[in-house]
Order: sequence, then C-alpha cells, then structure tokens
Amino acid sequence: MSTTTWPSVSSTGDPEARTSAGVVRGRRSGAVSAFLGIPYAEPPVADRRLAAPVPPRPWDGVRPAVAFGPPPPQPAMFGDRASSAGDDWLTLNLWTPASDPDAALPVLVWIPGGGYLIGSAGLPEYDGGHLAADGVVVVTVGYRVGVEGFAELDGAPSNRGLLDQVAALAWVRDNVRAFGGDPDAVTVFGQSAGGGSVAALLAMPRARGLFRNAIVQSAPGTFFTRELAADVAAACAAELSLPPTASALAAVDPALLVLAGEAVAASMADHRERWGPITHRPIPFSPVIDGDVLPTAPWRALAEGAAADVRLLVGHTRDEHRLFSLIDGILGQVTPAQAQTALDLLAPAPDGPQRYRATFPDATDEQLYELVNGDWLFRMPSLQLAEAQVAGGGGAHVYELTWPAPGLGGTLGSCHGLDIPLVFGTLTNGQPAALIGDPPSPVAVALSARMRRAWTAFAALGDPGWPAYDADRRLTQVFDEVSTVASYPEDGSRRLWASHAFEALPLLAS
Repeated sequence: MSTTTWPSVSSTGDPEARTSAGVVRGRRSGAVSAFLGIPYAEPPVADRRLAAPVPPRPWDGVRPAVAFGPPPPQPAMFGDRASSAGDDWLTLNLWTPASDPDAALPVLVWIPGGGYLIGSAGLPEYDGGHLAADGVVVVTVGYRVGVEGFAELDGAPSNRGLLDQVAALAWVRDNVRAFGGDPDAVTVFGQSAGGGSVAALLAMPRARGLFRNAIVQSAPGTFFTRELAADVAAACAAELSLPPTASALAAVDPALLVLAGEAVAASMADHRERWGPITHRPIPFSPVIDGDVLPTAPWRALAEGAAADVRLLVGHTRDEHRLFSLIDGILGQVTPAQAQTALDLLAPAPDGPQRYRATFPDATDEQLYELVNGDWLFRMPSLQLAEAQVAGGGGAHVYELTWPAPGLGGTLGSCHGLDIPLVFGTLTNGQPAALIGDPPSPVAVALSARMRRAWTAFAALGDPGWPAYDADRRLTQVFDEVSTVASYPEDGSRRLWASHAFEALPLLAS
C-alpha cells in the first residue's frame, strides 16, 4: 500500500486530485481535504439553457476548488435571484479523509432539499467535514430548481433537475477514486425535496447502477402528471406574456423566471379547482412522471422491483409540519376552519376527515392540522416507500426522529429538517444552532454521533444497526434522548393511509 499523501500535495501544501476534466486543488483542514465548486457539467446557459446537462469541458493547469459554486437561480432565501454570482450552477463539493490512493472508502452523495424551488449545496449545515472524518467521502450536489429545473416545457426534457443529479452521480462514478472513494460503494442520500429526488432516482432507468444504497429523509409525496406540470408551467410563462416553450423562455433573464415562479406560487390558491392539494402548501414544482426520464411514480416502481438490488434507509421526523406552521405564522393559532380545510383537501378517501377525527379523538384542531399535513406530505410517503421496497423484494430500514429540539423555546418539537444537522454533525453551523441550542447539549451531541454512525455504517455495510422493516413487525429505529427499536410509532396514521396509493397528481380540470 502506498504511503504517499492522497490526494497528492501541491508545492503550496494544498491537496490536488486529477479528474476527467482536469486537476483541482482544494484545501486541507485537520484530517479532511475539501474540494469545493467542482463542475460536473457545463453551465446550463446559452444554447444549453433548459437542456439536459453535458459533461464539463476540460481545462488546462490546476483549477482552484476552494469556494462553493453559485446556487441555481431561485428566490432570495439562499442567494441571488439571477446569475450575477456566476452561471456555473452545476457544481459539487467533496470532502475526503483519504490518505492513501487505494483507500476505497464508502461514498455519501447528498442531494439538497428546498421544495424543488430553492436549494444550495453550499449551506453551512451541509458541511461534509464531520461526516468525512468518520471514514467516508462526502459529496454535496447542486442542481437546477424551479422553472429552470422542473417546469414542463415544450422543446425541453422533463425533470432537468433530476438529470443534473444523474450527471453528478456519473461524475462520482468516474472520478471519486481520485479522492480515495470507492465508485462501487456509493450511497445517495437527501432530505425533503432531496429525499423525493432520491426516491425518483430509485425509479429512473438512467440512474441504474450509479449507487448501491439510498437514504431517503422525509420524502414528499408530490409527483406531477405531465398535464398538471404543463399547466403550472403555462401559468409561469403567462406571467411573462410568453408561451410555455423552451425556445421562448431560454432567452429570458433567469431572475425573471424566478419572479414568475414566485408569482404563481403566491397565487396557487386561485387555481385550487384545477391543481388540487398542491395549492395548500403551496408546491408549484415537483418531479414529473413523463414516461421517459421518470417512467412511473417511485412507490409503484419499487413495488414492482425496480430497486430490489438497492438497500434503502428511509424515515421522517415526528412533527414534520410544525416548522411550516411557524413559517406561515399560524403556529399555536390554527382555527377549526383551517383544520377542516386541510382535512378536506389532504385526508385520504373515503371519508378521510371523519376517520382522522375518529382515529385521534382527543386531538385539537391544531394537532389534526399538523397530523394531516405531515402525513400527506412527508410521513406516509416515506413509510410507504419502505413498504413498497419490501413488497418488491428489496430490503428497507425505517427510522423516526422524535427528539424535541430545545431551541426556540422547544416549540418546534422534532420538526422538518432537524435530522440534517444531526446527520452532518453541523450542530453549530448556520440556522440549526438556533434550533438545537448554542452550545449544543450533551444529549444533542450524543444523538448526532448515533445518527452519523448509523448513516456511515449503512454506507459501508448496508446495515444501519437495527433490524430491517417488514410488514408484520414493522420494526423502526426511534431516535430520541434514549433511542429504541419499536413497532412503527405512528400506527394510527399508517392505518388511515394503508389503502392510499401515492401516484402522480393529476390536473383536475381542463
């Protein structure tokens, strides 16, 4: 075995690695080398706008890889609306502890979330250094969102954001050895829209063979038919007085496409009779069941055995919707009318609202509101993904995070997104510090260590350390101050949704 430093060290002492497009130079911090902003595809601009990704052009010399690439065009929450920060949106970031060219370490590839509308691979809570220090190579991926990535347009391939993710996984396959990773031991993982993306990748023929394991955290159940997606895209184009075609929109400033998407998102309640339950959150963009890039919804694909050879870890938090109630300004203020509207729109047929009230007779209106929103959007899609995988002959492990975060007065419980800093070990990075507490408590530190061990063990061995899920015992790892393995805790919700099939959401009226 070689004793030379890996990746190699430049004359400046910085780590270097050769990719298929050229040499990159990163930085080393302690035992981990970081390479940031590596292009895995050409910038999707000019004649590549609204098109499938293509490999990056080779470069001469050494390319610095010490700064995150710019986020794709999106609302201002995560950065600039337009391309003023640069148009090299299709980049990835990599952290490696490898010190030997033959290390062949497991690889974890992170797909960020953000409702398919926002998202950045460079958020502080996605810093891969803590995970990498546990003996894995960590990669975080940027991809197109909003109109650029998911609008259904004539003359453009569907699901461009998913195609970006496939291109990134292909880059990992072809290049990760240069960073001490094993291309045959890749685990793709993501949360929220990132988890939904991982679910989609499990069903995509183009993604076959690019990963061995998959981790799905809080997957949303929203996948669109082409008709629904095209109708939403037409509304976005109408905001600009343009037809919903690639040729018309490719010439539009990215900032204007973002504004058009925001305008449609803000007015979705006006389209409730046509677009149905996606107007409640609202959710203007999701993966499209187009029959080609994504042939069928993930639950059906897995039940038919499409990913039986992929090991799956899937789960959710207990209080998935409470964060959104805070964002919406209704936390602690949900009215009976708001609860009934949510039940009417989201509860599964037949007689969903009545069955919810009968199943949870002591629940307040606020609790019913949170339950049905969380079940429809995240909890039941995640659980049923595991059940579909088992039905299709594959293996699945299930978890639920129930630890209540102490920050913000403890009002958010175990909310959506709480698992991210716990899994990455970024307890004091960015926004999670306010939720978890700064400094984090010994309980938070210990829980994060347990979750990191489970994720890295799954990446290495396909086993996170608790029994696989089956239809009889439904054993689930419950992460809390004292973690236990028990039958799936949300059994009332499970039974309510047992006969519901998560399929592509249709256009309700033409």
